[in-house]
Amino acid sequence: MITDSLYYEDCHKKEFTAQVVSCTQEKEGYHVVLDQTAFYPEGGGQPGDTGTLSGVQVTDTQAMDDKIVHICREPLAVGSTVTGTLDWERRFGFMQKHTAEHILSGIIHKLFGFHNVGFHMGSELVTMDFDGIIPKEALEDMETQANQAVFANLPVLCSIPTPEELEQITYRTKRPLPWPVRLVEVPGYDRCACCGIHVGHTGEVGLIKIVSVVKFHQGVRMEIVCGSQALSLLQKVYHQNTLVSQAFSAKILETGAAAQKVNDQLAQQKFQITGLSRKLLGYIANAYEGKGDCIHFEADLPTAMLRELADKIASCCGGTAAVFSGTEETGYQFCLVNKQADISHLGAKLLERCGGRGGGKKGFFQGSLPCTRTEIENVSIFV
Repeated sequence: MITDSLYYEDCHKKEFTAQVVSCTQEKEGYHVVLDQTAFYPEGGGQPGDTGTLSGVQVTDTQAMDDKIVHICREPLAVGSTVTGTLDWERRFGFMQKHTAEHILSGIIHKLFGFHNVGFHMGSELVTMDFDGIIPKEALEDMETQANQAVFANLPVLCSIPTPEELEQITYRTKRPLPWPVRLVEVPGYDRCACCGIHVGHTGEVGLIKIVSVVKFHQGVRMEIVCGSQALSLLQKVYHQNTLVSQAFSAKILETGAAAQKVNDQLAQQKFQITGLSRKLLGYIANAYEGKGDCIHFEADLPTAMLRELADKIASCCGGTAAVFSGTEETGYQFCLVNKQADISHLGAKLLERCGGRGGGKKGFFQGSLPCTRTEIENVSIFV
């Protein structure tokens, strides 16, 4: 028996009545087949519908052996009449996403000839993979065109042409398809083979927003949001931009320039601080001039600065410079430098006595020690 597909007759049907044809218990729940249904089974990249059958929860809908199977939490009596109620907010969201995907895919195919070779509808984002590189400078215009299609409130046309008619029709498809072929058309934008459920008019999509485009294999992966989820995203973005506007004392459409200005100022300050820090390291190193082997502790040095200070002290002291930086609570990073001698044995002694980690080469050794300053000083590494 082939279940009557009410979702093709009326994509906006939220409730219906039907007779239970069969009900079998399976691993994932009860498989219920009805004589007719508005629940769409997973297919064409669109997830299966959820909802209830006379109050019994439907967790998924799948097509199996020419039957539409409702996976239910509880059994339903064969022969009984049930009222089906879709989780409409979820279904309508998928309809919006699916139509939005067709509109954008059609535009991209017309502009560049690229094919949509992967498609996934999540609870919020739609992910699409294309087999070519879309130029970044084209994204804004593509997004504008897609939303113009939405604002025009065009009818979304679904049809199954005869074999003879199909031969004369150009439509977007990844591979040759056997008849019957269901075509979904957004006039002027896309005509594509598709078994999914779409909105009746493009205006129902509400809004299409491209969220990201990244290189993927030989093409790109694009993420979009639409409808109420696009509104929610833009409201959150607006809220965040308002905070940025307040922080920078900039107009809301000038936050990018304000952020760039602050970033440039920070970069300049960082450059100046680095220069001053290196001068300070030089002054510290000069205090060890000609003193031979020496140990120095310095608070909160980045790793690069720690190595630089050890190198400078070694150049001044004429022996081995052992420089440590850290805290009593977190332990210490260290760097040993000697310009003339092999000091690997000194580093090994530190690690053995203090239980640390590290390594190096002939005149250089670095690592970390999970111990206090007093414990380090008691090792007497130069002895």
